[in-house]
Amino acid sequence: MANINIRIDDNLKKDAESLFNDLGLNMTTATTMFLKQCLYCHGLPFEVRMDPFFSATNQAHLRRAIADLDAGNGKPHELIEVEDE
Repeated sequence: MANINIRIDDNLKKDAESLFNDLGLNMTTATTMFLKQCLYCHGLPFEVRMDPFFSATNQAHLRRAIADLDAGNGKPHELIEVEDE
């Protein structure tokens, strides 16, 4: 058997241990399951992606929109509510 030592945020570790405990697992078993799934999938067993809201393009668009509003270029309008059918 081999040992793996990692540094991780205290709260993340505590929350993960609580979740794994609820699932009837310990950290070693959960980590082993994760590593086996990585090998089975030949990659991470989940998609890694960012929320598009935080993309550089969207953040630039939001900064321009805020600058337009700050410059007085906004137009007030009534909110249109769509009723559930």
